[in-house]
Amino acid sequence: MVFAACVSAIVVAGPAAGISFADPTDDLYNTAQNNFVNGDDRGGLGALAALLAQNPDDTQALALQAIWSDYVGDLITREAALNRLAGVDGGMAQGVRGVLGAIGAAVGTLPVPLPALVGPQTGIVVLGYGLLPDGTMRSELLERLGAAWLQAIAAPMSPIVVTGGNPQNGISEGAAMAGWLIGHGIPASRVHVEDRAGSTVGNALYSSQMLRDIGANSAVVVTSPNHIRRAVGDFIVTGIPVVGAMTSANELVSSLLPPTRPAQRGIYVDVSRTFGLPGSR
Repeated sequence: MVFAACVSAIVVAGPAAGISFADPTDDLYNTAQNNFVNGDDRGGLGALAALLAQNPDDTQALALQAIWSDYVGDLITREAALNRLAGVDGGMAQGVRGVLGAIGAAVGTLPVPLPALVGPQTGIVVLGYGLLPDGTMRSELLERLGAAWLQAIAAPMSPIVVTGGNPQNGISEGAAMAGWLIGHGIPASRVHVEDRAGSTVGNALYSSQMLRDIGANSAVVVTSPNHIRRAVGDFIVTGIPVVGAMTSANELVSSLLPPTRPAQRGIYVDVSRTFGLPGSR
């Protein structure tokens, strides 16, 4: 099943007359985000409740409240937040429902070592992994590239996007991956390098735009088994349907079972940021 999510732009008005005033609710928002990242869900939701008591129409806080209420299984608070958000910003409320759908799709994704049979309108996106200080690739990235090579052979008309910045010794992850693929017989004309991303969120945002620019409207995402669900969630939120989740066979068995709720935390954090909710403000 193909899931797509609507991403709403969030515009925050600047201070009047060039005078900057600190918003007292920002500290509560930042506290909430820190708590969610660190596993204190009660503290995070408590900070959001205090924020919304001061500003009931804070769209970012309402969106976060809906997302993290879903995480803890509080469906009443989730729906109340979504209904309130719909009254303030209907497009954003629809986008948050798309985020929740993307999370569900990501959690239900099965990592598979077999390539998908796709055509030229589906791009193959290979996610990077930190290089060694001398710019050479670690074994985990080589595992990803082996899976990507197999996917590229199975779908010879599909463009390939290699994504990753974080240069070491003057070499970005994307450049290193492109060199490996071309050196293993993939035509250079098929390989497109995205070398700005420093995270999975950046991989999804920058690669999705690149896919659109080269005429692709869906993706096969290639990464490690223990990373595939988070990556799939992020790409769905950008509006790019994920039609395949290709991984290496390394550590595949341990990643087949659905992730536990604590293991889903990274998916919730990443997807909310891909959607546009800031980690701090």
